[in-house]
Amino acid sequence: MGPGRIIRGGCVWLILLTGLASAREIGPGDLDRLPQVDVVVLGEVHDNPDHHAHQARAVAVVQPAALVFEMILPEQVRALPSDRGDGVAMARALDWAARGWPDFAMYHPIFTAAPRARIYGADVPQAALVRAMEAGAAAAFGMGAARFGLTEPLPQPEQAARERALWAAHCFALPQEAMAGMVEAQRLRDAALARAVLRAMAETGGPVAVITGTEHARRDRGVPALLARAAPEVTVLALGQIEGPAEADPPFDLWITTDAPEGRGDPCAAFGSIEG
Repeated sequence: MGPGRIIRGGCVWLILLTGLASAREIGPGDLDRLPQVDVVVLGEVHDNPDHHAHQARAVAVVQPAALVFEMILPEQVRALPSDRGDGVAMARALDWAARGWPDFAMYHPIFTAAPRARIYGADVPQAALVRAMEAGAAAAFGMGAARFGLTEPLPQPEQAARERALWAAHCFALPQEAMAGMVEAQRLRDAALARAVLRAMAETGGPVAVITGTEHARRDRGVPALLARAAPEVTVLALGQIEGPAEADPPFDLWITTDAPEGRGDPCAAFGSIEG
């Protein structure tokens, strides 16, 4: 789909290959009138049930030909039961709880919202993440790394910004010198998601919906940025979900602001450390 005006649900949207002409905050009701694009990246905070409800609502509207999940390893897809209505069986097949993801009951409606969509896994094995941290994302990714920019070092200001963001996300409790490796692991995850999206596009024709953390949905450096580099002809909508007040100019085409879930507590308590 190239540049142009798309009329849907009584609204006029201007879509460009580089994103929406006017990025803006939306409400949950606007998910019923999403523009038609090749790929919709639906960001989330993993343990926020409102975010998953919004993703299921968007998927029900888009009815994608393929669903790409950050939470599923590619080889796990073969073990999925044919009956997606059985959430217990699906969670068991995916070894969901043992792999540390939040309650599968929050994710199950996303699967059932598009019952005919083909499922793709884009999670990265732990061994590959360790290799990325030690030898770089390109070494861990292997063939095709250059297509997603992994063979190129990040500009120093961007590298520093990413390291600082990851350090803050881990409550400043991990060694600061470990952050460079964690940036490489994050780049590997973004590239693995982008690769899975392009495979899904090639095999199903799209549209494709991506279920992933909001950081991976960022248009400036997440999956949308890598898709723009690797396949600029593919149109992408980046939708982020943010807890609390949004920063100025969030790096998404559209974003939804929600409260944090009740009862979460202080995420830094587990680290036992704060910035000094």
